[in-house]
Amino acid sequence: VVAVLLMVGVWLLQRYQHDETGGLNFSSAQTVPDDLARSGARTSAGATFSCDGRTHCSQMSSCEEATFFLGNCPSTEMDGDGDGVPCESQWCR
Repeated sequence: VVAVLLMVGVWLLQRYQHDETGGLNFSSAQTVPDDLARSGARTSAGATFSCDGRTHCSQMSSCEEATFFLGNCPSTEMDGDGDGVPCESQWCR
C-alpha cells in the first residue's frame, strides 16, 4: 500500500508544476479552447498549437507559432519592444 501511495505521489509531482504566482498548473500541454480552435489556432498547414511551456523565440519554428504562444500562453518572453509582434528578429519580420 505504501509503495502504491509513493508511486501515485511521484506521478502527481511529475504532472503538476508551480507557476510564478505559487499556484499549480497542469504541466501537460494545454489544449486550445474550442472558441480559439474555431477562430484560427490552426495554421495554414493544419497544425494546431498548444501551450506547452515554451516561452522564447529560439523554441519556436514559425511566426504563426510564436504569435499563437504570445497571445494565448502565460509567461512568454517573445515581444521585447511590446508592439504585439513576437520574434521580430527571427520569425516575424
